[in-house]
Amino acid sequence: MKERQQEKFKYGDRWFYTLVKPLLIFLVYLLYHPKVKGRENIPKDGPIVFAGNHMKWVDPELVCAVVKRRQVHFLAKKELFSGISHIITWGMGAIPVDRKVHDGNALKYAIEALKRGLCIGIFPEGTINRTDDVIMPFKIGAVKMAKEADALIVPFVITGEYKLFRGGETIEFLKPMKVKDLEKSNKELMDKISKKLIEGGNTSGRKNRKSNRV
Repeated sequence: MKERQQEKFKYGDRWFYTLVKPLLIFLVYLLYHPKVKGRENIPKDGPIVFAGNHMKWVDPELVCAVVKRRQVHFLAKKELFSGISHIITWGMGAIPVDRKVHDGNALKYAIEALKRGLCIGIFPEGTINRTDDVIMPFKIGAVKMAKEADALIVPFVITGEYKLFRGGETIEFLKPMKVKDLEKSNKELMDKISKKLIEGGNTSGRKNRKSNRV
């Protein structure tokens, strides 16, 4: 496994990530003061699919910052890979996804990363939840890639609100789960996150409608 980890992955630059990660951690904790629960549920090695709810554009940065010992390759919309944002998006190891079509390449590269013992981050809802529902229906991608690569899924739940310099948001990592049946595991994943959202007072995505700013 270690030999496979050392091979160069298609997305991201290890040196760039090594340099930027401390700055990312500093900025996230300075600006948002996140509360983190369940870090003990994150395995120290082996392939992991981090899958959770999507509240704001800053969610991926939050996850990458609080998962301090592992690099998380997030699946990101392909529009972020153009212009000046391309440097940061690619450098942080994100994998582009064309959301207008069924993007088999994104899934292929995610599975490749997992088989090398790396970590993938994904929002199974597919986009930010701005509906009246607690959570939007989960797409099958997270459980599919985990099953194909024999990886664990670590569900995460983001609750509260992002408030600059005041805190307010909490991210909790739940116990890892192993995928056996795709449909059943997808429902289990969605149910676990939905339950935690309700417990945390996030009963709908309405508050996310106002803007994408935090």
